[in-house]
Amino acid sequence: MAVVPYKEDTKGKKDQVASMFNNISKNYDLLNHLLSMGIDILWRKKAVKLLKKEQPKQILDIATGTGDFALEALSLRPEKITGVDISEGMLEVGRKKMKERGVDKIIELNVGDSENLQFPDNTFDAVIVSFGVRNFENLEKGLAEMFRVLKPSGSVVIIEFSKPKAFPFKQIFNFYFTSILPQIGKVISKDNSAYTYLPESVQEFPDGDRFIGILQQIGFKQTRCIPLTFGISSIYQGRK
Repeated sequence: MAVVPYKEDTKGKKDQVASMFNNISKNYDLLNHLLSMGIDILWRKKAVKLLKKEQPKQILDIATGTGDFALEALSLRPEKITGVDISEGMLEVGRKKMKERGVDKIIELNVGDSENLQFPDNTFDAVIVSFGVRNFENLEKGLAEMFRVLKPSGSVVIIEFSKPKAFPFKQIFNFYFTSILPQIGKVISKDNSAYTYLPESVQEFPDGDRFIGILQQIGFKQTRCIPLTFGISSIYQGRK
């Protein structure tokens, strides 16, 4: 059974995730950096550097949220970054951010379903995703869509939470993630379920070798997994 934010709700995961992000969009950036102690910014920088040699001109940022990964990808000097997300609330915050920074001509943020992308085959040089794939209703379908819209030899770079395995970090992280983080999230976001859903969705996500196996099934080559910060997160990379 799929992990969903609102257990009592009869809607599917996709609709629930959209509602959840609409609910927490105003405080999302603050919470994100606070709860990760700013480490998420370093993770994004490291992920973007993996694409430096390729110099992608057209980049698609899936589950873009408020556009933090898209902003980081500007260091690659692309011609255009297109961000898609199912939450209009998150995109609204993101568009305001782009306008304030004067980059709204390069970064375009649109409502879009990552499992049904409205782009032709072979459109993008690179597809990037940060902390979005575990929210897909159908993981394989979402990954297959990324593969479809990538140009031949194009790269996908995905950052996602993992489950630390080494003692004692595993125990410390699990306590923080399941006991402390949901309480802070609840107080600031005013959404009782959003930050309970986060550790639950991470627990269910097929991280590490399992995720690499799924990428390979979809057709991605030269796949690799780079663990980050004691295994809290990982960067996954593959080529079409």
